[in-house]
Amino acid sequence: MVTLKYVIFIMKLLFLFFLFACNSFNEIESYIHDIEPISISGNINAVIEIPSGTNDKFEVSKKTGQIVQDIEDGLPRKIKYIGYPGNYGMIPKTLLSPKTGGDGDPLDVIVLGEQLQKGSVVEIKLIGILKMLDEGKMDDKLIGVMVNNSIFSSIDSFNELKKSYGGITNILEIWFANYKGSNKIIINGFDDEKTALKVFKTAHKDYKLNRNKVSRP
Repeated sequence: MVTLKYVIFIMKLLFLFFLFACNSFNEIESYIHDIEPISISGNINAVIEIPSGTNDKFEVSKKTGQIVQDIEDGLPRKIKYIGYPGNYGMIPKTLLSPKTGGDGDPLDVIVLGEQLQKGSVVEIKLIGILKMLDEGKMDDKLIGVMVNNSIFSSIDSFNELKKSYGGITNILEIWFANYKGSNKIIINGFDDEKTALKVFKTAHKDYKLNRNKVSRP
């Protein structure tokens, strides 16, 4: 005879299975290709690969579209410096084209503010760009702030950032100039939010023009 407790137990199992199925169904197949770079509200979407303050080097794989730990000499790579000065990530559906001196990767972005979870997709405002060369290739870093829920959310421009939070640009410049060791990165200064937006639009256009050449899982 079937008891009430048994029925409740089965119903709980079915409910858990339903939740698991829903989560699996909603899993992002590719952070590069399956997320729009511009949100419904018109803001930029950023994928967080490395939470602020941490040293483990994660990145979105161009082959699988998933966030994986970078491997160096057969071991998980760690940044041999103080932790990242902001949440580090990428902008989906962008490409820093080698034809214009880029490294062929999606645009990098540093999102200032409180630590965010690896793999989270957040809406940001672009407020500037750090211009740099890595092994002779353009490797610029967009600078963004979260639209909401951050102490930096009121910042709308690069000038506002410098005026309201003195020293942050110095921290970013010093960190990126040294995190790979001495004399490996060349810093070419900063530019403002208008230039950052222009770089984003160009990279998104290059992605659309070369989408068939970009690896998909």
